[in-house]
Amino acid sequence: MRRFIPILFRVQILILATAGGAFAQNPPEWTEPFPAFRVAGNLYYVGSKGLASFLVTTPQGNILINSDLEANVPLLQASIEKLGFKFKDTKILLISHAHWDHDAGSAKIKELTGASYMVMDADVPVVESGGKADFQYGNRPEFLYPPTKVDRVLHDGGEVKLGGAVLVAHLTPGHTKGCTTWTMKVTEGGKTYNVVIVGSPNVNPGYKLAHNNTYPQIAQDYQRMFDVLKSLPCDIFLGAHGGYFGLEQKYPHLKPGAANPFVDPDGYKKFVTEKEQEFRTELAKQTLSAK
Repeated sequence: MRRFIPILFRVQILILATAGGAFAQNPPEWTEPFPAFRVAGNLYYVGSKGLASFLVTTPQGNILINSDLEANVPLLQASIEKLGFKFKDTKILLISHAHWDHDAGSAKIKELTGASYMVMDADVPVVESGGKADFQYGNRPEFLYPPTKVDRVLHDGGEVKLGGAVLVAHLTPGHTKGCTTWTMKVTEGGKTYNVVIVGSPNVNPGYKLAHNNTYPQIAQDYQRMFDVLKSLPCDIFLGAHGGYFGLEQKYPHLKPGAANPFVDPDGYKKFVTEKEQEFRTELAKQTLSAK
């Protein structure tokens, strides 16, 4: 019996450790540094390996898209400063959508820079509640973050302007109710390019597309998102996660004199088509099982 107790104890520890691993853990690449670089014109990549953040520079200050995790704020600051810009010159803070991996660092960035925080209307309650108003994750403590006051409420088609830069906020709902896809134009080598920064087309594990009482129109919103994405002219394809647009694969090919690998209109179309098909397949499966 004495020998059995230590064995039982070790088994219990193993079970607890395994159970702990089952709880939500952020992928390591979300906080793994990635080289900051200029995408094109006045648009720069300043995010981590897994969480994409972008800096738009202007003579009147800069615009940062996505604050990422709280732990990523020093990384964002370091990336911006390695490019030769000042973190405190961040005048406007935007996000792709109100999930912790894209907006948990917003309160800290506002505190450090005084940036004006601008968020799509349907995501404002989630941001200002620190995630508690989220339809899927509101009751999950591990997905909550510091509530952050929104300084300007954006609406579909709204423009964010600073120092000659103009970004357009496109409501592409579903992943969150206020999920936002950003578009802008950049000039490189005398040519103007249409930039699309996709919010998120993903149907996360556990999302209910049929008979969702907390988000009844979720399926219609996803379809609206895909309709919007298919309507946007795209030369430079970017998104809220590097995996969307092949960050790791394209970056090594970004060389002086070579074609810009981020100019990828065909990759954008393929991505949207594949994600729409994934959505339709999941919707059909859930609709069938609900009957």
